Amino acid sequence: MLIAEDLLLLLYDDATGKPIAGSPGLDYALAGAVLIELTLAGKLDITTDGKGRLQVLDGTPTGDPILDERLAYVVGKPGKKPKNQIGALSKRLRDQLLARLAERGVLEADQGKVLGLFPVTRWPAKDARHELEVRTKLEGVLNQGLMPDQLTAALIALLSALNVVPKVITDAVDKRALKRRAKEIADSDWAADAVKKAVSEMQAAITASIVVASSAAASSS
Repeated sequence: MLIAEDLLLLLYDDATGKPIAGSPGLDYALAGAVLIELTLAGKLDITTDGKGRLQVLDGTPTGDPILDERLAYVVGKPGKKPKNQIGALSKRLRDQLLARLAERGVLEADQGKVLGLFPVTRWPAKDARHELEVRTKLEGVLNQGLMPDQLTAALIALLSALNVVPKVITDAVDKRALKRRAKEIADSDWAADAVKKAVSEMQAAITASIVVASSAAASSS
């Protein structure tokens, strides 16, 4: 499973098949997960010259079509900052991931209509075994103080950036302590600077999108 697939499973309610995080934050987080995956795979890096631009280390395909589509995009537009690429990298990403998880029998595509008129697809869990393993690791790190492996730390950093950790780990008594623990992990030396920079840039993109959405709502009211 990709980091983005694990993240998506965590961000969709197993019973209702609805996302627990809003757009575009969820979509930007998925794109950030792809950037992290490509960085961990040695395909991308982020320059340390103070400009923080994406640098292609190896443009050859990974063998995963979803990753390769985004890698090819970055190869074709080198030297951009991650936060300026997040929007483009997120296009169609959620739909691709949901469809693939449904094809694997992990999720189920439940077709319905809102108000009996507008078609909508829900994505409830069909086989939650993998997601349960991921959640068990997260709970061990966040509730029991275990040390995270790199992939678990990446997920925690992404969830923390989205500010949805208490929505994912719902059995925690002290939600403030849970969020504090998640942020400590996100800020720790769990990965190379390039990977942490990708998380930081994704968080900046999410924050910027919320500001733009809020401004648009205020101007239309």
